[in-house]
Amino acid sequence: MPMHPFPTAVAQRPVLVCLSHLRWDWVYQRPQHLMTRAASQYRVVFWEEPETAPDGTCEAEVRIRLISPGLLIATPLLPSGLDPVQADAAQRFLLDDLLAGLNQAPAVAWFYTPMALDFAGHLRADVTVFDSMDELSGFSAASPRLPLLERRLLRAVDLVFTGGRSLYEAKRGRHGSVHLFPSSVDVAHFGQARGSDRSPADQAGIPGPRIGYFGVIDERMDLALLNAVALQRPDWQLVMVGPVAKIDSASLPRAANIHWLGLRSYQDLPLYLSGWNAGLMPFALNDATKFISPTKTPEYLAAGVPVVSTPIADVVRDWARDGLVGIAGDAAATIVAVERAMSRAHKPWLLQVDQRLARMSWDVSWEAMQELIDIVRSGPSKPTLAAPAGESSHV
Repeated sequence: MPMHPFPTAVAQRPVLVCLSHLRWDWVYQRPQHLMTRAASQYRVVFWEEPETAPDGTCEAEVRIRLISPGLLIATPLLPSGLDPVQADAAQRFLLDDLLAGLNQAPAVAWFYTPMALDFAGHLRADVTVFDSMDELSGFSAASPRLPLLERRLLRAVDLVFTGGRSLYEAKRGRHGSVHLFPSSVDVAHFGQARGSDRSPADQAGIPGPRIGYFGVIDERMDLALLNAVALQRPDWQLVMVGPVAKIDSASLPRAANIHWLGLRSYQDLPLYLSGWNAGLMPFALNDATKFISPTKTPEYLAAGVPVVSTPIADVVRDWARDGLVGIAGDAAATIVAVERAMSRAHKPWLLQVDQRLARMSWDVSWEAMQELIDIVRSGPSKPTLAAPAGESSHV
């Protein structure tokens, strides 16, 4: 491993180490948006979940990729057969070795998962942040230690950011500096879908009307609802873009008008959206979705695609109450709501959408987060508890 993996031009920047349970090259979402922006001010080390090293490898190592002058992706490669204690010890050694080569203690330690405490809890940064984008303990196969580790993390951090209103309400009484930063949107990127008649090859042959979804397909999806809509409206084509995770692909409903296209790049998403008559968010109502605030909601809208969602709390409160998103709880209601949505993609609705989206930007969110970090770094006083949205929260 090179002792100085960052180029000389950024060698004097402070270090931000981001500890993520998500891989950089998987679905492009909140961590990627924020860390890309952080990389203009810091040397960012994005430490992602480990991979198993090739067979026969006896020693742990870390694979590093510099994807911009200020952004390094670090992937631990661990020998097979390690128990959890050994795996944590190996990651701690690799992390310390990488950070030692930067000749500077981290200015910011940024946690996306409490599980990282097992190998990174010893880090002493000027500011420690917990960016809570999901309630991970509600997901299938979640570690039973997550609640305990989260309590420890909340005692250790200086700032807590939450990715949605429900998460904010659940965390705000558990720490003295909790701040609401709901999902933002790259309007220019998704706005490319408006007025475009280009369609990717794997979608071009699918007739309309197309009702689309993009994102991870996992235990949060209401597959029975999706199947019922497909059966009741065989004239609609349901286009499903995204990777299947934590569920058996054999459990996916199979119908002539359901199209499972798999993972596609973030850069290509506007091309898919440009060919959709409506967007669908068919989330199940379960422990894994109780606190979610889907990033895709403003992304659909920025593309000019009308959206129908199941009654996810944050979607209802933040979008449906203003009439920007349709809500439906069963197949019959979903069909009615989608029909209504397809008929409403008109200029007044888009003007209302654009007025809302004008207040939502990843750039603005990052700048507000950085201001809070600067306050902590500048002195002993801590930021006060953030007020709910509509008062002084970052919405």
